[in-house]
Amino acid sequence: MKYKRRKSNARFTAIAAVLASASASAPAVPLTQDLDADAARAERDCKPLLLEFSASDCGYCKLLETEVLNPTLLNSDYDGRVLMRKLLLDSSDRLTDFDGNNRLSAQQLAERYKVWVTPTVLFVDADGKELAERMVGVNTIEMYGGYLDLALDASRDELRARNSCVD
Repeated sequence: MKYKRRKSNARFTAIAAVLASASASAPAVPLTQDLDADAARAERDCKPLLLEFSASDCGYCKLLETEVLNPTLLNSDYDGRVLMRKLLLDSSDRLTDFDGNNRLSAQQLAERYKVWVTPTVLFVDADGKELAERMVGVNTIEMYGGYLDLALDASRDELRARNSCVD
């Protein structure tokens, strides 16, 4: 009995190590430094800019990134659907606003958008206007990817309705 338990524990440890190394090498949602440049790129490619408001010590943020957002970056189908950027609310770094001139902190941007919970995901156009319903917190991680797809479709439809892009 002890041998089987040790063997089972060894397998679990090995699997955990493989998963940890795989997630460590997976791409991560890039931090934004220039919303103006990011928005211009998204507009040029006719896709929404996804803004993930996060915090360094937020366990739900890490869960969302590990289980949904980072794996999405590996899927080439999403290259043409969305441009993802992350904002750390507890960072003192300043970033360029959508107008290309003003510098502000992620916290100031969060206040402008009335973001009070991390993670919060917004879908915005080149002017920073929201395109679809925001996703606040993480309720059911297993369903999050489906909700993300729906929000991306709604964002793309809104861009088309505004004649902001032509396919």
